[in-house]
Amino acid sequence: MKAAKDLQDLKQLYNKDFYKWITENVQLLKNKDFDLVDWENVIVELESMGRSELSSAISFMTLILEHLYKYEHFRDNNTMGNGWIKSILNSRYRLIKIFDKNPSLEKKAEESIQEAWEDSIKKMITWFKYPENHHLAKKYFGKIPTEQDFLKICPYTFQQILEYEPWLKDLEE
Repeated sequence: MKAAKDLQDLKQLYNKDFYKWITENVQLLKNKDFDLVDWENVIVELESMGRSELSSAISFMTLILEHLYKYEHFRDNNTMGNGWIKSILNSRYRLIKIFDKNPSLEKKAEESIQEAWEDSIKKMITWFKYPENHHLAKKYFGKIPTEQDFLKICPYTFQQILEYEPWLKDLEE
């Protein structure tokens, strides 16, 4: 009966002191006390960790897509976009690190390009709403754009998200 009570205490600890819940479950696993582990919540947390890694990858892809598209379509002058280049390169570095640590996640991220594109559209629309960008909204759209003003399907491939550098075109010519 003590094991059942310990498991109930451990389950309650999940909501009261998450860190302690983790350390106690880890210790139970190290001791091979598998019947005392709070498996229900361990499974929830493992699934959550997987979703979190994918979410991070999609977030970096969103940023890359947003800045690639803005660089190629909304630069007002030749010096505009340097911050976008830095953002793209830094986001790629972080994305590659995620894939290095989680190779199986790369395929799932590739399948999520459309989600990242739709998120990047929302971010671009918000960007055009900033007062300092109203002149660009007027120049390129005649108004603050909406989702209907952007391509429905992502114009970039997964390989382009990882490698495409349109700012180097000038060096190649």
